[in-house]
Order: sequence, then structure tokens, then C-alpha cells
Amino acid sequence: MRKLSDLKNVGKATLKDLALLEINTVEELALQNPTSLFHELERLTQQRQDPCVWDVFAAITHEACTGDPTNWWDWTAQRKELQKSGKLKHVIEKKPSISAARDT
Repeated sequence: MRKLSDLKNVGKATLKDLALLEINTVEELALQNPTSLFHELERLTQQRQDPCVWDVFAAITHEACTGDPTNWWDWTAQRKELQKSGKLKHVIEKKPSISAARDT
């Protein structure tokens, strides 16, 4: 049985994110959607995530489902299309910069 750490794009940071998301097995990961994972991670951490986190989630859910490892950056174009169409948005508002906060 493969472990999450056996997947091509899973390193220490992604393992930590998956643990926070309560995903402990490749089989559990195979049932997930990268957009849902991305949104839930933002909700749980109360922080905006780098959009490339979605790319990693897409790559690892794909590998968990198909057994086909891909590079995470192979998913960047698809993510950008989702962002452009409004189907992938941050769920945490951007915090104002310090300089913007002083101007108010």
C-alpha cells in the first residue's frame, strides 16, 4: 500500500497540509477535489494560500486516482483558467498592507 509520502509531489509541507485536512491515506486523497482542498485549507489556517498549492493538490489527487505521477506545474494552466473563470477564488480576504492601513 502506498503512503502519501510516496506520491511525487508530497513533501513535508504538503504532508502537514494533508494532516490538517485530516487526509491520512492515498485512498482518502483519491476521493478529494483540489479546489475543495484549497478552500478548506484556507478556512482552517485562516490564511490565503499560494495559488500553487492548488497545483500541488491537483497533481497529487490525480496521482492518487490514476497512479500517474505528474509535475505540479503541469496543472498551472488549468488553475489559471479556473481563476479566470471565477471557479477558483480565495476564501480568505487579503489583509490590507501596513502602508494602506496607515492611509485610512
